[in-house]
Amino acid sequence: MRHWFPEEQRKSFISVWGDRYDQSKNAETLRAKLLNANLKILPSEYLGIHILGFLVFIVLFVNIFKMPPVISTLIAIGLLIASHYSLFYLRKNKYEERFNEQLGEVCRMLGNAARSGMTISQGVDLVAREIPEPAGTEFKRISHELKLGVSMESALKSTQKKNKSRDFQLFIATLLIQKKTGGNLALTLETMANTLEERKVLNQVIKTMTSEQKYISYIVPILPVFLLLVMNNIIEGFIDPLWTAPGLVILTLFLLGIALSFFLIRKITNIRV
Repeated sequence: MRHWFPEEQRKSFISVWGDRYDQSKNAETLRAKLLNANLKILPSEYLGIHILGFLVFIVLFVNIFKMPPVISTLIAIGLLIASHYSLFYLRKNKYEERFNEQLGEVCRMLGNAARSGMTISQGVDLVAREIPEPAGTEFKRISHELKLGVSMESALKSTQKKNKSRDFQLFIATLLIQKKTGGNLALTLETMANTLEERKVLNQVIKTMTSEQKYISYIVPILPVFLLLVMNNIIEGFIDPLWTAPGLVILTLFLLGIALSFFLIRKITNIRV
């Protein structure tokens, strides 16, 4: 009886609040962003990380860098807001990227299934069993829909709404055209698999060649701010002139220059294939 009807375990009030927030409508948008950024955490956990980060920043600025509490609070809030938008900007479409990296293997497996005499539905079922996340999860959903009687076109187009990349659009169009007109599906998928794998290798080469510049884009904004806070810890009142009228103008220009350098370096190193 205990195995069939286990007693409900007591939860802390933090877990209860987190579960309620995860089930609310406000968490739906954040959940979609986390999925697109390929971050496997709940919205409540993401919110808890921000709260913990806020407390850490307050302790760091007030006790270590000797900054006023009001200014420390404002800077901590600004850093958390900037980190929130920067995180989703930098990890934009990470889910699609991981999915597209597996498309070559998906095409090759579907081609081998077609060559061995299987139908497209059987090939989709094979991909759902053999391919890991995230492509495996999507093809499992497609396989379940096909078994429930949903047409191949409807099942593929529902997945197409989530992944709007060029590679996946081409993959969907190829399957639908081959299904309607016929032809050598195995040869077409094998050619597509070779093309996608070559593009994957080229993307890896570009990522390796631009990795140094991408790390520089992180170091350039962080280093001057860190040095400024360290000097304020060594020399008492070192940053007090920054809170005057001319100092605020200089501080604003300084922050704008740091942000501009970051986005320019990221833009230059963002090479699309």
